[in-house]
Parts: sequence; structure tokens; C-alpha cells
Amino acid sequence: MISVENVSKSFTLHNQGAAVIPVMAGASLQVEAGECVALVGASGAGKSTLMRMIYGNYLTASGRIMVGDLDVVSAVPRQIIQLRRTTLGYVSQFLRVVPRVSTLDVVAEPLLATGSDRDTAIASAKVLLSRLNIPERLWQLSPTTFSGGEQQRVNIARGFAYPYPALLLDEPTASLDPTNRATVLTMIEEAKARGVAIIGIFHDHAARDAICDRQFDVTQFTPGLAA
Repeated sequence: MISVENVSKSFTLHNQGAAVIPVMAGASLQVEAGECVALVGASGAGKSTLMRMIYGNYLTASGRIMVGDLDVVSAVPRQIIQLRRTTLGYVSQFLRVVPRVSTLDVVAEPLLATGSDRDTAIASAKVLLSRLNIPERLWQLSPTTFSGGEQQRVNIARGFAYPYPALLLDEPTASLDPTNRATVLTMIEEAKARGVAIIGIFHDHAARDAICDRQFDVTQFTPGLAA
């Protein structure tokens, strides 16, 4: 479902004499349907960079990234938008939403964007918010005013609202109490059972060991860190 083939990436620091910083060279990774793979490696090894390349936020210097039938590297913007709408979900560490939009609408948006009627989308959002212990009294408020843990749970609810065939998870259990952490791990297991291909960054080692089928050490493809 997700195929990373010989991908390289570097950054050019234009405010520092156009210095070129190589970040990744020759990375290859295959993730099948129903599989969860953890990206591991030292801080700065390129875990987040690889996720952002898969999602289409960063352009690669070389190689190919296939998500389903689409090569993200050569895709045009409208194809990336469609990929994110129907195929590839992304749960980041930080909630970024338009202020004054209610929490219910934030979570329901991926379903509304793909053609679900409003009643169905809102009903699904309510189920997810209840499951993640977001109090009902907060549902009509903007999540921009919530605590960090509440915002993270809203982010998770939004990421799991639509049945994406592939998911990217960036620290999905960070800042969560034991009860909500267990709920999120169960949701990931359920997604795997549906055949979702998942790539994640988990600094919560116990969660990583519980949920991931294998690990992918990005350090082996990091110039200056690779053995």
C-alpha cells in the first residue's frame, strides 16, 4: 500500500550561504495493508522528514513514493489533495484548525469532504469524541481553547473519522492518560484489522512494542549517522 523506493532528501539553507544539509539518502520501505511499521532512530535522523515526504509536504531529491497507485514524488497538487482526502490520513502531534469552528465540525470534516451527509458525519464524530472521552459540553466549542491532551484526542478523532486505506501517526499516544492511551491503541488495532497500512513515530516504547509489527530504523539512511 505504501512503497518508498530509494528516496533522498536534503535542505538548502539560503540564509547561511546556501549550505546544503543532506538528511536522507537511498531510503526504501514497504508497508502492506494491515501492517503497522514504526519509524525509529535518533533525534534528527529523519523520521519526521520521511513522514512529511510520504504525505507530500516535502519534495524528495530522488526516488519514488507510491501510496496506492499514486507516485507522491511526481504528483501535481490536485492529486495530493485528493490523496489526502480519500487515501492517506495523517494524525500529527499538533491540532491545526480554523478558529471558531466547533469540535464536532472539526472531526466531521473529513467525512463531509468526501460526500457524507451532515447527519451521518456528525453522528460519527459524536461516537469518536465520546470514545475518546471529550466531554459533550465541549463539542460545540472550538478545540483551540482545549488542553494539549484534549486537542490531541480531537486530532485523533479527526484522523480516524474517515476510513483511510493508509495512515501516518506522529506520536499518537503522547500526552494521553492511561485510559485514553489504551483507547487509541485499540483504535489502531481495529484499523489494522480493517487492512489499513500504518506508519508511525512512537516515542512511547511500550505502545510501539504493543501495536507495531516491525521497526524501520531511518538512521541507516542518514548521512553522517549511518554505520
